[in-house]
Amino acid sequence: MAAAVNIAFETPDNLNGLTPSQQRPIDLVHLATQTKGDKAVELEILQMFARQARGCLVALTDHRSKLEVKSAANRLRGAAMAVGALRVAGAADLVETNGPSADALASVAAAVLEAEHFILKLAR
Repeated sequence: MAAAVNIAFETPDNLNGLTPSQQRPIDLVHLATQTKGDKAVELEILQMFARQARGCLVALTDHRSKLEVKSAANRLRGAAMAVGALRVAGAADLVETNGPSADALASVAAAVLEAEHFILKLAR
């Protein structure tokens, strides 16, 4: 009887697994929670994010000062977290933390491009 009680109240072993929404470039469940499910607002926010991400990417690659690069990476990470673009946020965090190495900037550019393509597909 004690074993059955222990099994019933244990934490599931798949608790930390990725959900399909988190495997996409944009976590649509997170975004729907932020927008209360309003699809028009979701699309508008995603399009604003795409423009902001592109601007931050330009700022990251324009050979600016370390402070400006760190600021652009921070803005990009914050915007990405707000919409659920977890790969973009992770890549921007690496640039903000470790500096703008060629690999880190390429990772940010790839993540932003992937998110932009995903947003364009949603906008059709």
